[in-house]
Amino acid sequence: MDTWEAWLSLAVAGLLLVGLSMRLATNDLLAIGCLGILMLAQNLSGSSLLPSPQQAVVGFGNQGVVTIGLLFAVVAGLEFTGGTELATGWFLNKTKGLTGALTRLLVPVAASSAFMNNTPVVLALMPVVNDLARRISTSSSRLLLPMSYAAILGGMCTLIGTSTNLIVADLFYEWRHQSANDGIHTESLGFFTPAVIGVPATLLGLIYMVTTSRWLIPERRAAVSVTDDPRRYTVEVQVEEGGPLVGKSIEEAGLRHLPGLYIAEIQRDDGIIAAAKPNEILRASDILILVGALESVVDLRKIRGLTTGDDQARKLRVPAWQRTLVEAVVSPRCALLGKTIREGRFRSHYNAAVVAVARGDKRLSGKLGDIQLEVGDVLLLEASPSFLHRRSESRDFFLVSAVEKGVVRRPERAWWSLVILLCMVLAASLTRVSILTSALVAALAMVGLRCCTMAEARRSIDWSVLIVIASAIGIGAAMEQSQAAAALALGLLELAGGNPMWTLIAIYLATTLCTELITNNAAAVLMFPIAINAAAELDSKPMPFVIVVMIAASASFMSPFGYQTNMMVYGVGGYRVVDYIKFGLPLSLIVFAVTILIVPQVWPL
Repeated sequence: MDTWEAWLSLAVAGLLLVGLSMRLATNDLLAIGCLGILMLAQNLSGSSLLPSPQQAVVGFGNQGVVTIGLLFAVVAGLEFTGGTELATGWFLNKTKGLTGALTRLLVPVAASSAFMNNTPVVLALMPVVNDLARRISTSSSRLLLPMSYAAILGGMCTLIGTSTNLIVADLFYEWRHQSANDGIHTESLGFFTPAVIGVPATLLGLIYMVTTSRWLIPERRAAVSVTDDPRRYTVEVQVEEGGPLVGKSIEEAGLRHLPGLYIAEIQRDDGIIAAAKPNEILRASDILILVGALESVVDLRKIRGLTTGDDQARKLRVPAWQRTLVEAVVSPRCALLGKTIREGRFRSHYNAAVVAVARGDKRLSGKLGDIQLEVGDVLLLEASPSFLHRRSESRDFFLVSAVEKGVVRRPERAWWSLVILLCMVLAASLTRVSILTSALVAALAMVGLRCCTMAEARRSIDWSVLIVIASAIGIGAAMEQSQAAAALALGLLELAGGNPMWTLIAIYLATTLCTELITNNAAAVLMFPIAINAAAELDSKPMPFVIVVMIAASASFMSPFGYQTNMMVYGVGGYRVVDYIKFGLPLSLIVFAVTILIVPQVWPL
């Protein structure tokens, strides 16, 4: 590297890595701050080797960044209808431990990522992973990063599994077309050509992650967990007639291992009160009385086949997509004080349904409708947002506040959300419709069919993730434009000394280095011509070098910046850069070994 611009670009990329690993500031502030350094340097110097301000911020209008933003809205529709739980609950709800959870999660993620873009796969499953982690009493950090890696590995197996493979395939197609005009003919890339490397790498990678994640990934927990809540809510739910839980045992229904929540009793139509044993079979119209913390009660409402007692919520004069969960504390002036919830006709009086009642840490016995209201009782209500405004000044309640993540599910829309997701995936993978267009239409369909509201779609977007990705694209452009990335790559090639095998290894390592520094797609574009030229200089066939670039550009396991899914789980899982290095380095070595061993056997140098 002979220019100060190259050294500055490398220094800024290193500063971003160090800043994120040491948590010097928030992720988005660090990323946009580093981008600002490069923009200021270009403005002051006028250097053509650094991106102009217009070029530096091009990432904010990047097709991939916009697509991820739209996919957040698509996932909101899945989350608020329970569509993801409908599709995966039957498989994941039977999980009992971390090893089982990883196996049941990673195998389908890898398989589906081979045939659809892995970004929406990870986005759609992130809320499911959080619920699964709570169910097995572990941190979501133990599951999110392995899920991202499984999606990357699965995407290596086909040409459409990842945008990197598509980019390399397009570049190779253009090169073959030009070579054919020059009288040079070479074999083409097939749909499953990358699977020769991808399948064995994925199998070995999954075995590695399932067996080692408990030791290599730290369990990062929130400062306060659901079991720390001093209030013990008593909640009543009813098994829906003809629902998916009828005929299942409590354990099979996924009701036994709910964190911070337990079934106190089961009341039946014939008056019998059954014990909540794990093998107790649920019947239609069974009423379950549960006791637990607020967050657990909110999670309980995600389980399909359970409704509020006497189906009170559905009798409200407000559609489900307009309701939310509200906490209200009963005051001494409450008009229903001393009456039971049923006698006081609470729903008719306030146009709100009582979901649960908490009286300190006491367990309240019997049905919710039979509980007499006392001063200080905390009621969990399902009501319209207007209830907050109407009752905040009411004398009936001391305090009225919305529950975080208390949006009421719309299970009747779950199948619609899954159909929308399936159509988006099929359109993006089997037709000429781009993933951006597919995501846009899907997001609009989610809002139009009331799977989520426009406000919910806006709130679901994680702007910090988009800012970090967009800023990283600008920093990557500086690395490429200043020739810093090319200098690093060519330096590795010189070390090969003209040996085909060492050159293949050097190209793999150079591509991996570029991927971790400037994202996978940029690395593929940068390294493809270097690989083709190296093959020509060695008088070798280009296919082995092209395959190496394709695999190495996707194999981003050692930093959060090289791949979109890694960046998406970075903040949610509470990870640090060192977690990626510690857990991702062995996986990178596995993929490297598989590639270097198999490529020369299938495509002789």
